[in-house]
Amino acid sequence: MKSAAKKSSKKSTVKAKPKASKKKAVAPKKVVVKSVKTKSSAPAKIQKILITQPKPETDKNPYFDLAKKFKVQIDFKPLIHLEGISAQEFRKFKINPVQHTAIVFTSRNAIDHFFKLCEDLRVKMSQETKYFCMTESIALYLQKYILYRKRKVFYGDGSSKNFFDVILKYKDKERFLVPCADSHKSEIPDFLSKHKLDYNTAVIFRTVPVSIPSKELLSYDMIVLFTPAAVKSLFHNIPGFKQGKLKIGAFGPQTCSEVISSKLNLDVPAPTEGLPSMAAALAKYLTANK
Repeated sequence: MKSAAKKSSKKSTVKAKPKASKKKAVAPKKVVVKSVKTKSSAPAKIQKILITQPKPETDKNPYFDLAKKFKVQIDFKPLIHLEGISAQEFRKFKINPVQHTAIVFTSRNAIDHFFKLCEDLRVKMSQETKYFCMTESIALYLQKYILYRKRKVFYGDGSSKNFFDVILKYKDKERFLVPCADSHKSEIPDFLSKHKLDYNTAVIFRTVPVSIPSKELLSYDMIVLFTPAAVKSLFHNIPGFKQGKLKIGAFGPQTCSEVISSKLNLDVPAPTEGLPSMAAALAKYLTANK
């Protein structure tokens, strides 16, 4: 059989066989590999990154370290800002803060807007009021407004499970108030309802888009978003926005979901396994695409 094949190839198919079995089979594989490398190396052109959060107060920040290490420009500009509601508007909800024995805070913004609202309402929280905070840093921020007493201030380690465990210890003793934004997560109210705690949620501030010229936003190679409202603000500032070559990073499951549901490509999601922060996710992405 071998000799027959050789003879036939000499007579009429000397050119056809190498093309089908050698040149055409090998060459396309090389082309595919090269094209993959070209596509994956494109992000190496990233020179400007927009972090849609306020600029950190100190230089001791992971984003500044990233800028130095990868020689990229990192700017900080929020796409949203928080706007407190008026006392008149709040009264329509028929909720009196002082009728609650415990307040739940998940951010410093919530603390600021809550005590500003109390001032506008001309009410003063009792010294016996308990405060439940998601993290210790949020709890310590309370010192700006109250006499900080360990017996009245409780906090978790940043995880929902730990925070809920802290709250459950006072399940039958307190009436809770959860100050929040208009676009708040339902996780805490859902938990309180599930365990039949006595509580009210109170919308005390709303998220409003920050106007930034579309030309300025599109000058960046990557935009990193941290809230679903920031994703919506992107479309607010750029009507008919098309992503094109722009890379997008998103932090948090809800933000990532909003990016995807908006039919955008999510290039840098966080947190993910082994990458708990956006800075860590960016570092991995930039390293892989040098």
